[in-house]
Amino acid sequence: MTRISVKVDGTTYEDEVEPRLLLVHYLRDRLGLTGTPVGCDTSNCGACTVDLDGESVKSCSVLAVQADGSEVTTVQGLARDGEWHPLQSAFHERHALQCGYCTPGMIMAARDLLRENPDPTADDVRQALEGNLCRCTGYQNIVRAVLAASGQEVTT
Repeated sequence: MTRISVKVDGTTYEDEVEPRLLLVHYLRDRLGLTGTPVGCDTSNCGACTVDLDGESVKSCSVLAVQADGSEVTTVQGLARDGEWHPLQSAFHERHALQCGYCTPGMIMAARDLLRENPDPTADDVRQALEGNLCRCTGYQNIVRAVLAASGQEVTT
């Protein structure tokens, strides 16, 4: 067992973990933060995307011990004082989800994009989200939601 200290969604946790425990399983199974889904366990789908020290990562490809001393933000940590994050609101308002399985990862990857590029084009959004798979929506409403969250008027 290895002792870790990690700040998740503003709360610091100190735990003993198996060195091979994936961050996604630590978040879900140890901390009960089930908003980060386990998708493919191979880093192909992006459903488990979280923010690790300011960078978007697929938590199924990071060991919990690698997050020691780090700060993690999950989709559950985006809302503040009962108010959704603008991306969460935009996904809801623009119907950018169907089954919702990919939504946490899409929102976290989009958040990373908007930090780097607050005024993206539709092509910028598509490129930034290409590591996140959705099997339901066809992506159009997802792109529209990200553009709307950036403050752009989306007409179609």
